[in-house]
Amino acid sequence: LGKKVFHLREKGLIPAELYGHDIKNEHLAVAVKDFKKAYQEAGENTVVDLIIGTRDKRQETRVPVLIYHISRHPVTDEVESIDFYKVRLDEKLRTKVSLEFVGESPAVKSLGGVLIKAMKEIEVEALPADIPHSFKMDLSRLADLNQSLYVKDLENPSGGRVKILVDHESVVVTIKPRMTEEEEKALTEAAVPSVETVKVETEEKKLERAKKT
Repeated sequence: LGKKVFHLREKGLIPAELYGHDIKNEHLAVAVKDFKKAYQEAGENTVVDLIIGTRDKRQETRVPVLIYHISRHPVTDEVESIDFYKVRLDEKLRTKVSLEFVGESPAVKSLGGVLIKAMKEIEVEALPADIPHSFKMDLSRLADLNQSLYVKDLENPSGGRVKILVDHESVVVTIKPRMTEEEEKALTEAAVPSVETVKVETEEKKLERAKKT
């Protein structure tokens, strides 16, 4: 804590906090190399074993946790601190699972469509061990303009063990026609008032004030 954090990072360690079921908050230090490897494989919604022990490894405790929160440096994007949340493997929990978009849409490739992603993650409820790393959405199914894929189209390999808490008719991704130059110009002009318009509005307000006085 405090000034000691700087010395931890110099040694290649990341300060961390452990909390959750039947455990007191505990301050930890995790090796940067080990954490990056585990995070790349598990992400924030997959249970990992956090091994807590002394340096001589004579006493070790394995705790099932989720990587609950990560704080990053705003410039370097390096991990500055980690929150680990202890879970009970026999108790369901709610979390958000990221969406992984795979494949290429023929409507984008051949028809010049614009891919619009309405969601990046999905809230689910499941036992910790059943929570998937991600849900896959196959974009190759989008062959026409104005076509959409929905939550019900997600690949869910859990066999019903993961309950999706989002309306299954919600749009995840859609294909829209690319705007013409005239449409883009009209949209820009509608969003940004011209100097003449602002001037006329100002003069009208002056007249209104004059009439009231």
